[in-house]
Amino acid sequence: MKLYFPDYENCIANLANSILEEFGGYENRHKLEMLGPFLEKHYKNVVVILLDGMGKCIIQNNLERDGFFNSHLAGTYSSVFPPTTVAATTTMANGLMPCEHSWLGWDCYFPQIDKNVCVFLNQESETGQPAAEYNVAWAYCGYESVVSKIRANGGSAYEVTPFIEPFPDSFDGICRQIRNLCGQPGRKYIYGYWNEPDHIMHQQGCYGEAAKETVQDLEEQVYELCEELEDTLVIVTADHGHMDSEGVALVDYPKIMECLVRMPSIEPRALNLFVKEGKRGQLEQEFKKEFGDKFLLLTKEQVLERKLFGMGKEHPDFQKMLGDYLAVATSDLSVYNTREEADSFVGVHAGLTEDEMQIPLIIIERG
Repeated sequence: MKLYFPDYENCIANLANSILEEFGGYENRHKLEMLGPFLEKHYKNVVVILLDGMGKCIIQNNLERDGFFNSHLAGTYSSVFPPTTVAATTTMANGLMPCEHSWLGWDCYFPQIDKNVCVFLNQESETGQPAAEYNVAWAYCGYESVVSKIRANGGSAYEVTPFIEPFPDSFDGICRQIRNLCGQPGRKYIYGYWNEPDHIMHQQGCYGEAAKETVQDLEEQVYELCEELEDTLVIVTADHGHMDSEGVALVDYPKIMECLVRMPSIEPRALNLFVKEGKRGQLEQEFKKEFGDKFLLLTKEQVLERKLFGMGKEHPDFQKMLGDYLAVATSDLSVYNTREEADSFVGVHAGLTEDEMQIPLIIIERG
C-alpha cells in the first residue's frame, strides 16, 4: 500500500481554526481554504457534525454516488497523525496539532506517573484499574476548547455530544438538540459528535451490511435534519477513515517483547516503543524481520524530524511521551498487545494509508 502522510496545511486542525476565525477567536493559524467561501456567507448557524470513522472511502463504498452525502461532497482533506479518535477529535475540539495537545492515541504514556493510560477511560492500560485519583490526561494535557474560546470572546457556541449534558444517547437525540439550538435567536457555532460508524466497523468491518446500514441511516438522519433548518451552514466530516485488518498479538513475538521496557502505547497501528538499554539493535532486527513489509519503523529522532505529529509549539511533555521508536502500519496488519484484542477488531485506523487518513468535507447550505 502507498504511504499517505498527513497534510497539515489541509487538515482537520485547519477546519477548527477556520471556525475560530469566523467567530472572532482568530489566533493567526492556518485555515481550511476550501471552507472559506462558505463561511464568508456568514450564516446565522454554523454546524459541524463529526461522524466518527466516516472517512472518504467509507462514504464512497457504502453510499450511492448521487446520494445526499456524496452529492454534497465539497472535497476531501486530511486527518492528523495518528488518524484516530483521541488525537483527531481533540484536534477538532481545540484546533491544535497532536504535538501541541499531546492526546496522542487511545493509550498514552505519561512520564509524570510512569504509566500507560487509556486516556478517555482514565485507566491503566494493562490492568484496567484507575490510573489515578484524578483525570490524568486533563491534569497534564488540559486545553481550552474552540467552544470555550468563542464564548470567552463574547460569541455563542455549543457542544452536542453524548458526554455533555443533556447526554444524548442516540444520533436522533444529537439531531434533535442541534435542531433546537438552530431555532434559537442569535448567531452561533454548534459542534456535534457521534461515535458511529466507527463502533460498528471496529466490530464487523467497513463494508458489510451492518456498516452500510449504519452509514445509510446516518445520511438519512442528517438529510432530515437539514430539511428543517434555515440560514444554516452544515458541515459533515469525520475524524479519520477506516480499513479492514488482520490482527496479531505482540506477546507471540518473544524476541521483540524482551527488548521492551513496557508494552507499546498509542495505537495498534502506531506502536510507541520504549526499548531497554543495549537492545536497540535486536529490536530493529527482529521487528523488521517480522513486520518490515507491513510497518514503517522510525526512530524518535526521525519522527520529530518529519513533524509526524504536526507543527507548532510542542506540548512541554510531548517528547517525553514518545518512546525510542514508533512503528506505523502501512498495510492491513495491526499489532495488538494481547491476543484478545487481536481477535476482537475487524475495522481499524491510526496507520499511514489513504483510507485511514483521508476524510470528507460535506457541505449543506440552508438559506
